[in-house]
Amino acid sequence: MSSIRVLIVDDHEELRASLYEFLRHQQGIEVVGEAGNGIDALKQVESTAVDVMLLDMIMPNLDGFGVLAELQRFSPEKRPKVIAITALSRDDFICRAVNLGVSYYMIKPLEQSVVLERIRDVAQMGSGNAADSKSISTPGTTIDDKLSNLFLTMGIPAHIKGYQFLREAIKLVMENPTMISGITKELYPAIARRFSTTSSKVERAIRHAIEVAWSRGRIDALNKAFGCCVALPDEKPTNGEFIALIADKLSMERSA
Repeated sequence: MSSIRVLIVDDHEELRASLYEFLRHQQGIEVVGEAGNGIDALKQVESTAVDVMLLDMIMPNLDGFGVLAELQRFSPEKRPKVIAITALSRDDFICRAVNLGVSYYMIKPLEQSVVLERIRDVAQMGSGNAADSKSISTPGTTIDDKLSNLFLTMGIPAHIKGYQFLREAIKLVMENPTMISGITKELYPAIARRFSTTSSKVERAIRHAIEVAWSRGRIDALNKAFGCCVALPDEKPTNGEFIALIADKLSMERSA
């Protein structure tokens, strides 16, 4: 199996050096280059085969958003998967990056072991940032693992609030299916209590997460994961429909 070719793009030299030193010792990883700005990053993508780019969003000359826009000119075969690494944690920045094609969004400071895990995750996606046919029902994985894999391939970033709320909602409905019929009176309040927030914020955050997934056009990931057409790009489900769909499918897999 060939190594995953990684390009590190960040204007902080110490961070680049630290990531390079860590990644070059990891099995199956080849660091093919480094860049301190977006212009140099694009030049390296043009001249070197890159599978995964670690991309800082705030840089001189051309920032990460500019790089993402320019990458759209590349063919799907030439375009690397992108993991955004940044201190920008606002939902609108995250949503903008996701819409421009990032496969994952990580907030600094970074844990190097998690960066490595995410590189391997996104490298398994199909070309052009589309999810491959890897099922979320891999034997031996936990429900959390399955949900993380599914959300990743659907393009729901782990750092938006709706990611955690959705995962909790699906797990609660799997444990107690009747909660979905009382989504506003039981499910949202239960999640709100756990995360010390309000039911209305839970509802809005889950809605935002679903909208992010549909805006990315990765609904084929959901269909491939379950081996059949369970969702259509132009028919965005309600919060309850989406939660019930995933909970029902995972419950069926667990009992099979």
